[in-house]
Amino acid sequence: MSSKATFAAGRNIAMKVPPHLYEATVQFYRDVLGLKEITKHAPSVGFEFGANNLWIDRVLTISQAEVWLEVVTDNIEAASRDLEAAGVVRCDEIEPLGEGFQGFWVSSPASIVHLVCKDTQTWD
Repeated sequence: MSSKATFAAGRNIAMKVPPHLYEATVQFYRDVLGLKEITKHAPSVGFEFGANNLWIDRVLTISQAEVWLEVVTDNIEAASRDLEAAGVVRCDEIEPLGEGFQGFWVSSPASIVHLVCKDTQTWD
């Protein structure tokens, strides 16, 4: 008998932005809203967004902005099985996660990309 995964909202939100909107988007969060910039992962640009981190990523292959969310789990293997059993679309090819990273990408029914990862392994 396999265990069932538990899920929780992660702290990280990624905004994928096309090049023609990138600088203005960063300026909006930094200069207009005055959010505190996260600099420890330069050249990545992030901002403190309440209890969350908002990462602004320049993506060459998109024409409009997308928001991606992080979901953490206590059991990555069970999470994969449970989501597959529920018919959730997995989309690992969307962005490499790096060697040894315990996580994967899925898409919600509304086509919002979610990073599902071990709760001890986040972007911050």
